[in-house]
Amino acid sequence: MALPESFLQELIAKNDIESVVSGYVSLKRRGRNLVGLCPFHGEKTASFNLYPETSSFYCFGCQAGGDVITFIKRIENLDYMDAVRFLADRSGMKLPEYTKENDASSRLRMRILEANREAARLYHQALYSPEGKVALDYFHRRGYTDATIKHFGLGFAPPGWDFLLNGLTAKGFHREELIAAFLAAKGRNGGAYDVFRNRVIIPIIDIRGNVVGFGGRVLDDTKPKYINTENTLAYVKSRNLFALNFAKNAGRELNLCEGYMDVIAMHQAGFTNTVAALGTAFPDEQIQLIARYADRINLIFDADGAGQKATRKAIDSLRKTGLDVRVVTIPDGKDPDEYIKKNGAEAFKLLLERSANAIEYRLLEIGRKNDIHSPNGKVEYMKEATALLSRLNNRVEQDVYAGRLSELLGVSKDAILQEIQSHQRRQNRAAERQMLTTILRQETKELRMVNPQANTFPRAAAAEESLLGTLILHPDYIAQAQKELPSEMFLTDFNRELYGRLLKRHSHGLMVELAFLAADYDELGMAYISRMVKDAKDRIAEDITVYTAIIREEHALKGMADPAGASDESIQKMLETLRARKQ
Repeated sequence: MALPESFLQELIAKNDIESVVSGYVSLKRRGRNLVGLCPFHGEKTASFNLYPETSSFYCFGCQAGGDVITFIKRIENLDYMDAVRFLADRSGMKLPEYTKENDASSRLRMRILEANREAARLYHQALYSPEGKVALDYFHRRGYTDATIKHFGLGFAPPGWDFLLNGLTAKGFHREELIAAFLAAKGRNGGAYDVFRNRVIIPIIDIRGNVVGFGGRVLDDTKPKYINTENTLAYVKSRNLFALNFAKNAGRELNLCEGYMDVIAMHQAGFTNTVAALGTAFPDEQIQLIARYADRINLIFDADGAGQKATRKAIDSLRKTGLDVRVVTIPDGKDPDEYIKKNGAEAFKLLLERSANAIEYRLLEIGRKNDIHSPNGKVEYMKEATALLSRLNNRVEQDVYAGRLSELLGVSKDAILQEIQSHQRRQNRAAERQMLTTILRQETKELRMVNPQANTFPRAAAAEESLLGTLILHPDYIAQAQKELPSEMFLTDFNRELYGRLLKRHSHGLMVELAFLAADYDELGMAYISRMVKDAKDRIAEDITVYTAIIREEHALKGMADPAGASDESIQKMLETLRARKQ
């Protein structure tokens, strides 16, 4: 599928990468480029780089990279055509009509969203049918009003195997579309059946108002307690937060709970800034999504072991973004729903106001483990507490907490600060080693996934990448490269295909910038190409000759791995190349 070049040129002109990315990332100028904290992984030190001159971005921490369309694809969880639509809508442009018929993936995604919307309606209607009385009674027993039920679009999936299948096929949806939406599943006999049966239904709605998935809870003690929509073309769990569609307009403070039911109860009680994380893994995408909509986050998890573990994990992840992280401890281990029912919304509001910040919470945890009245306990407490405080970037915070520790333990403040600094030096050294290891491992992984042959032909691949990056940055060099190097000389398939694409586009008078390649490569491919461009700055025409010579040389030496199987002519060429190298 191809969009008109004129349309893409106008789209890119009206959506310059700096203005688009700055809506998601706080950027600071560093020379000709801009830097910020990466929106695709948690980090304290900015490794996300924006290059206005090349209209590209690249993260040295997670190796994400590409153009403005790639950025929107990734951050908004869209495919290529939907990212183009997003940018077109942003700039008041109309998408060429014919493209809507050409993109099968985009069409299927739209059909999944339409099926989800219709499914939500059918589930909601079923809730208020005679068969749904048991589910409606369940919601009412939980204290939900009909207004709340309507607000969240709650529903009921009857016990039969084909309630939704029959309802949606009657509306023109095909079985394969419903399976792709995780509304139906394939049966052993080749048929299909409803995924959600005899469960109350909670629709999951994204920030644009689309029904992207569902959570289904049993009405008794049957296992599994919940069934949740798996990843589809329209839904990726790690990139969504339950009820963010409502909470995003409630201010810059969010409450984060464990599950749907707590969120619904808190919204009904007036805490409309509450969301759930759709799991306790806290991937980077969810962390960055929270950071986009909040400056302060209140963690409200269960008091059991799993809840406390999730709290610690969330603290470590969220603090990397610079958020003010608070922990709300509910008395007697109750969940928010229970506490609000018993004590009222005003009492819960006091809990929020009196919540401990993340450091205070962790210090309390350390205090519960160690008896500070015994010498050994005091030493262990100080060791863990100073290690915790060493992770604070703010020296003023460190000083304040060091003063508190000094009073509590009867140890001089200077000694505590020295211990904190000692921990910090060790952590910085370890972090630098880890960062280097991670970057090298990720870059190697990226090479293996996108261009695995680069490991077999490292010298040739390096020259190919340098040449390709230079040609994308300086298309006027393409004619020279084409004279000096036929595409069959490339040793790696990915680079050979890209080179051929550049030559073809140039011969037809088409643009070869990153944004004009985004339709043909996935996120990893675009990150790989973006790195080529990033490394190709300030190249000159003479460099083209150097790179083409290396590629020709490496091509001539390709048979060195198996000289016995090479022809006499090939062996002669190899020997000539080796002699030329020595000279």
